[in-house]
Amino acid sequence: MVRGARAVRWILKRILIISLVVGGYLVVTAVQVWLTSRHDGARPVQAIVVMGAAQYDGVPSPDLVARLEEAQSLWERHLAPAVVVTGSKQKGDHFTEAQASGSWLLQHGVAANDIIEVGGDDTWQSLGDAAAALHQRGLTRVLVVSDGFHEDRCLAIATELNLQAWPAPAARSPISGWSTVPYFAKETVGVSLGRIVGYSHLHLLG
Repeated sequence: MVRGARAVRWILKRILIISLVVGGYLVVTAVQVWLTSRHDGARPVQAIVVMGAAQYDGVPSPDLVARLEEAQSLWERHLAPAVVVTGSKQKGDHFTEAQASGSWLLQHGVAANDIIEVGGDDTWQSLGDAAAALHQRGLTRVLVVSDGFHEDRCLAIATELNLQAWPAPAARSPISGWSTVPYFAKETVGVSLGRIVGYSHLHLLG
């Protein structure tokens, strides 16, 4: 009985230690994700990368419009000569997210020659396609436009793809206040796992 009790205490102690380590790691990561979401790194770069979001038959969703407005503002401030719009389409869609974004930017004054459309079904693919297009043009310094809670993971992936990136969170995102909590939670888990297994492997795991 004594040996059994000791074994149980040993197991419980190890479980407690592991729980504290994992919990601490998640808390630190959550703080870093939050801090990045509040940082506007706008500066002169070589390109602006807009992360895709939902579109409806060629019409950008409010979330995507907020990102495009941010990119348009950066372009009008002459902080970059090119805007890369990303995102593929869902089954049954007639337009990709990148096409909807490109059309919106054209309608709002961004020069056609300054818009680069690429695909991507998720963050890794979108930034991978963007990086490939930029590297072909000899460009590496970028501002990444997305919702604030998404920026930390975007920057980490961009770094893995040999881009030098700074955050440019969409100031007018409709996802705000308490509604951001589940998004921050998801990003905290995503960043935590990505740092351990690598974002490319995380992408393969879905």
